[in-house]
Formats: sequence, structure tokens, C-alpha cells
Amino acid sequence: MQAEIICIGDELLIGQTINTNAAWLGEHLNTLGIRVHRTLSIPDLREEIILALDEALSRSKVVVVTGGLGPTKDDITKHTLCNYFETTLKINDEALERITGFFKDRGLPMLEVNRLQAALPEACQVIQNYRGTACGMWFEKNGAVIISMPGVPYEMKSMMEEQVFPMIRKHFQTPEILHRTILTIGAGESFLAEIIRDWEDSLAKHEIKLAYLPSPGMVKLRMSVYGTIPGIREVLKQKEEELRLLINTYIYGVEKSTLEEIVGALLRDKKLTVSAAESCTGGNIAHLMTSIAGSSDYFIGSIVSYHEKIKVSELGVSPETISQFGVVSRQVVEAMVIGCKDKFNTDFAVATTGIAGPTGGSEENPVGTVWIGIAGPNGVKSEKFRFGKNREFNINMASEAGLNMLRKEILAMNG
Repeated sequence: MQAEIICIGDELLIGQTINTNAAWLGEHLNTLGIRVHRTLSIPDLREEIILALDEALSRSKVVVVTGGLGPTKDDITKHTLCNYFETTLKINDEALERITGFFKDRGLPMLEVNRLQAALPEACQVIQNYRGTACGMWFEKNGAVIISMPGVPYEMKSMMEEQVFPMIRKHFQTPEILHRTILTIGAGESFLAEIIRDWEDSLAKHEIKLAYLPSPGMVKLRMSVYGTIPGIREVLKQKEEELRLLINTYIYGVEKSTLEEIVGALLRDKKLTVSAAESCTGGNIAHLMTSIAGSSDYFIGSIVSYHEKIKVSELGVSPETISQFGVVSRQVVEAMVIGCKDKFNTDFAVATTGIAGPTGGSEENPVGTVWIGIAGPNGVKSEKFRFGKNREFNINMASEAGLNMLRKEILAMNG
């Protein structure tokens, strides 16, 4: 079963809006056993929409269109689809009632352009939008389905999950697709590939495909099985166990878990607390930790000690230590992390100091040099990293490395 996604909007083509809809749809259609063959972004032009539909329907049984369904004149998708399927617009009573209530509940006047959003092609099955005003539409043609959805992500997602995906399951008999994703950090794609080469070769006899999904500092290893194969879930489990024996040092989680979620869960489970002292990461570690709901259970606070005088006054770093060894040094990061742990009275503390760039490096400490320290029940540990020349990259890499060091130290408490 093959699908195509057509995303309509000039804002996507000029980079004003990032096309997150395509990624979300691709992932969720895949779990239904439908492979996305192509994703296309096009402008709000009638001829472009028609051309994209003709091409998509020549190849695929499922076509999902997002965007162009608002009340303004440049939103032409509905009218184009009406002409494409040779039908006429008619007021949908349920949609009109819902849209009227939408504006009434918010104390806003309902304009004629809003009322006209309830005018929908007679040939479609209407998909109601309970979070906005633009309805979705389901068309069928020559055994294929064409689903037109609003472009607003939270509206589109809820409509797809609550209404469209069940409709697709009912309409098509799709093959089962199983995925198992192992998350790794601290090793590159080629390094991992060499270690697991024989293991990867063994997957073929079980019809398991392996994908390497690298990102800065991390690699996801996704095992996939297409179609119903007897006992395959047990085989996937066995293969994961074999993989862990090979690269367990680098595995930090599975599926969609983030490093901050995993670290937070470890801290909560063990009833431990943590604080942070950040220089080059500028509070990014604190941001990641506190992005998790309920993080106040374990994250106590942080200090962004960007200037050396804050390292001295708030963290108790000796001016002589800074003068002798420099701000970017083992001695300074260890003094920072000890001062942070003492100040917040936490079980653990993490500290960073480095040169994010793009300027400020030296021969001894080039741009991208970062020292990270961890203080905890097992004492103080620090490690030097050299990342790259891009400032944003260095901040993100240092933050992930700090969280991963913290994760390892928490796990080391058991032995």
C-alpha cells in the first residue's frame, strides 16, 4: 500500500513555515502499513494542485493533502477539489452548527467568509474539525482515496487520529508493519556499523531491515518488518537483546524517548535530585530538564555562570584556579560542579565550561572545546570534548553529552 502527501502553501516554499505535517503523516501512515512514496510541497495555485493530484493518483492508493482550507481568498484547495471531482458546494448543516458554536463560545462575530467554510463538495465525506473551522474532506476515485486536511498541525493531527485513521483501516486491508528503534549516543554511524556487521547480516534471514538514522552525537537503529511473519515479535526482541550485548555502552533508550526523559525517570525512580551550573551551554541543560512535566520532583535549580565573576561569587571557584588553569579547564569545571552541588544541596550536579564559538578559541582550546563535570555520590568526574565550529551545534552537543554523563553516573550507583 503506497501513499503520497501533498502540502499546499507558499509559506512552506519560502521557508517561512517548517513542514512538520509531512513528517508526522509519514510516521503515522507507516504504522498503518502504508508506505509514503513521495512528499510534495506546492504553491497555492489551482494548476499546481491539479497536476500534483493527477500524478499522485497515477501511482498511489492514498493521497493526503494538507493546507489551503482557510476562509481567505488565497485558500483555494476546497474549490479546486470541487472542480476536480466535478461536484458542487453545499452547506453542511453539521459543519455550520459547529462553526457557529465555535465563534459564539469565544464571543466573536461570525462573518460571511466563516459561514462559507461550511459549504463543502457534495461528493465528499465531511471530516469535522472540532478544534478549528476548516473541515476535512474524504474523496474516492478509481479505488483510491484523497483526503484533504487543514494545514494547522494540531487541528490536522487530532482529525487524523480521531477520524481519518479509523476510516483508512476500515477502507483498506493494510499489511502489518513492526518497528523497533534503539537509541544510541557517543558513537558514529560507521563505528557502530563495524561493530554490529555480523549481527546486521543475520537480520536478512528473518526479513528484518535495519536503518541507520544519524543525528548530531546520536544514531537511531531501527529494525523494521513488513507483513505478517509468524513469531516475528519474539525474533525482534531476541535481536534487540543480541544488539545490547554488542553496543550496550552506547544505548541510552528505545523508541521515541529523549535523553532528558530517561535521565528524569532515573532520578525520579531513585528519588534523587540534580542541579546545573552552565557556562557555554547558557542554561540549555536546565531547559531540557525542565521541559519534562513533573521535573520539579528532581530538578532543583541552576546557575548560568557565563562570566567568570559569577563562577567566583556564586559557585565558589577560586580566582587563582581560573588564573592558573584558565576558564576552560578540568580544574574550573570540577570546582564549578562541586560549588553547584553544595549550593543547591542536591545528590548530583552537572557543569559545563567551554568555547561555543565561532570566535574565542586558542591553539590549546580551539572553538568547540568543552569541559563537562559531574558531581555525585561517587565523587567528581570530568571529561573534555571537542565538538566543532558551529555555535548552536556545540551548545546542543555539550548539553546532550552532559545529560549522558549524568545518566551513566546515576546507573553507576548500582555498581
